[in-house]
Amino acid sequence: MRRPNILLTGTPGVGKTTLGKELAAKTNLVYVNVGDLAKEGQLYEGYDEEYECPVLDEDRVIDELEDKMIDGGVIVDYHSCDFFPERWFNIVFVLRTENSFLYDRLESRGYRGKKLQDNIQCEIFQTIYEEAMSSYKEEIVHQLPSNSPEDMERNLDQIIQWIEQWIKDNN
Repeated sequence: MRRPNILLTGTPGVGKTTLGKELAAKTNLVYVNVGDLAKEGQLYEGYDEEYECPVLDEDRVIDELEDKMIDGGVIVDYHSCDFFPERWFNIVFVLRTENSFLYDRLESRGYRGKKLQDNIQCEIFQTIYEEAMSSYKEEIVHQLPSNSPEDMERNLDQIIQWIEQWIKDNN
């Protein structure tokens, strides 16, 4: 049975991981957090002193995921999306959070100074949404609000309905 590949993307702190893990648990799709994958496989090409974080080796990430993606049934969670091959995903969900909520979430994660401000600006200017729109067909890119537990439940229900319909239509 064919199953879809889904990309969950958005600024750090918008709820991708929470939604992705819940979605995987309810649908039996495979959940891949690219940050965790990179950490486990040391898929880095350096360290960014300014943002105090490792720099992802995008080519090695793609090599690592390629076989899984061909099989289908994968939920990929990452805060960037322009380096993944367009052919990988059947649908892309960009999670969006109001700045007041996002600020508190990032601050609680220890984000400070430039890193905090740049991530807030990224959300204000819809950077990830625009990146998704320029990287994938417009009709597969969808924005979802992610401000509250109720939003998460609605998003979960909506995506599960989409998955069920996709499976019916493609098998």
